[in-house]
Amino acid sequence: MIDKLIEKIIDMQNPTCVGLDTDFSYLPDEMREGIATFEGVAERLIEFNMNIIDKVCDIVPAVKVQVAYYEQYGYEGLRAFDYTVNYARGRDMFVIADCKRNDIGSTAACYSKAYLGVTDVNGKKINAFPADMLTVNGYLGTDGIAPFVEDCKKHDKGIFVLVKTSNPSSGELQNLKLEDGQCIYEKMGELVEQWGSGTIGKYGYSDVGAVVGATHPEEAAKLRSELKNTFFLIPGYGAQGGNAQMLKCCFDGRGLGGIVNNSRGIICAYKKAQYSGMDYAQAARAACIDMQQDLSSTIGKMSK
Repeated sequence: MIDKLIEKIIDMQNPTCVGLDTDFSYLPDEMREGIATFEGVAERLIEFNMNIIDKVCDIVPAVKVQVAYYEQYGYEGLRAFDYTVNYARGRDMFVIADCKRNDIGSTAACYSKAYLGVTDVNGKKINAFPADMLTVNGYLGTDGIAPFVEDCKKHDKGIFVLVKTSNPSSGELQNLKLEDGQCIYEKMGELVEQWGSGTIGKYGYSDVGAVVGATHPEEAAKLRSELKNTFFLIPGYGAQGGNAQMLKCCFDGRGLGGIVNNSRGIICAYKKAQYSGMDYAQAARAACIDMQQDLSSTIGKMSK
C-alpha cells in the first residue's frame, strides 16, 4: 500500500492530504439553512464532501476522513462517513480513516476488520468501511497492534500509529523520559519501526507509519533520523500553526517520507479573504494548489 501512495505523491508532485473533518458549522450558510435533523445534516455533509473531492482529486493524492466529525450526528453521520470514504476511493484517491482505534487483541481485530479487512457473514466477506489506511493508537502495546499489521499484509492496507501528536499538551505524556533516557514518543517510534519491519516496500518505507505533528519540529527531526523505514502522516499544517519549513525535516533526500494533512485550511478556505469570490469547492482547490506550491518550494522535487 505505501508504495502505491508514494507513487501517486511522486506523479502529482504533491504530498498533500485533504482532511475532511467536516463539521456542519463549516458549511456555507445557504447549505445549513432549514436543516434541523441528523438526516438533513448528513445529506449536506455528503454534498459538501463530494464537491470538494471532485474539485481536488486530480491534484491531491489522498483524503483523511476524521470519524469523530461524523459520529456526532449519530447513525446518519456514519452514513455520511461511509459515503465519503467510498466516494473518494471511487475518484481514485487514497483514503485514510482517522479513527485512532485500538483495544485488546480480540477487540482490535474487530476494529481492523471494520476499516482494513473484511467481515464474515455466513461465509460472505463484506467490507464495512473500506479505507486504504487507518490511524491507530499503539499504547496497548504489540498485541493491540498485531491484528492491524496482519490485515495490512493480507489486504494490502496501511496504518499510522500515534507517535508524536500535534496538539499542544502532547508532551505531558509523550515527552516523559524513561529510565534509559528515551522519551516515550521515541520508544513508540522504535516499536512502530519494529512492527513495520515485515512490510517494507521498494521505496524503503513500510505499511506501518507514524503520526508525527508538524508543530513539534525538533522531535520530528529526531524521529526522522531514527525511523528510516517509517512513513509519516503529518498533521498540524495550517490552522494548528505548522508550516512547510517546520515539517521539512520529516522528508528524506528524495523529497519522500511523509504526507501532510490540512483540514480547515482547505475545507474552510472559502471563508478567507484571499479566496474571496470563489465557492467552497473552488476555494478548496485554490488552497490545495497554494499548499502544494508551498510544500514543493521547501521540500523540493519528489523523486524515485
